[in-house]
Amino acid sequence: MGLAVIFVMVMACSVSWTLYHYILAPFNLEFLRTLTFILTIASLVQFEEIFIRKKAPVLYKSLGIYLPLITTNCAILGVAFLGIDYKLTFIQNLLYSFGASCGYCLSILLFAGIREKISTAPIPQNLKGVPIAFITASLMSLAFLGFKGLFKL
Repeated sequence: MGLAVIFVMVMACSVSWTLYHYILAPFNLEFLRTLTFILTIASLVQFEEIFIRKKAPVLYKSLGIYLPLITTNCAILGVAFLGIDYKLTFIQNLLYSFGASCGYCLSILLFAGIREKISTAPIPQNLKGVPIAFITASLMSLAFLGFKGLFKL
């Protein structure tokens, strides 16, 4: 799943950057940015789903409903917007989207590992399930906040 998100995020940001700078901005159509980016992301996810279904049917079955849900992943749209808002060049945008997608992949892998440990931990009954997941996510976000500003483009 992490590799699927990396592929979609890098491709969506690259295509969105190109569409914005060569079609939307020159023709003063910046107001279509959100629609264009969403359509780009949805198209890439559909392409990826078809590719995985054809080349790796077992993987396609194991990912199930989670593969099309990449379309609704706000991180992909957010990174596409930030690449434009930060006025990054194409190469900077490519590196930025790759770094953001690798960070996202790392965070979901860490979260999955922590949830695996939590499933066997002695947690009070009223904290089991969603409450402990929110607490874990908030602590992870604070930990990742420590990396803010560590690297500059």
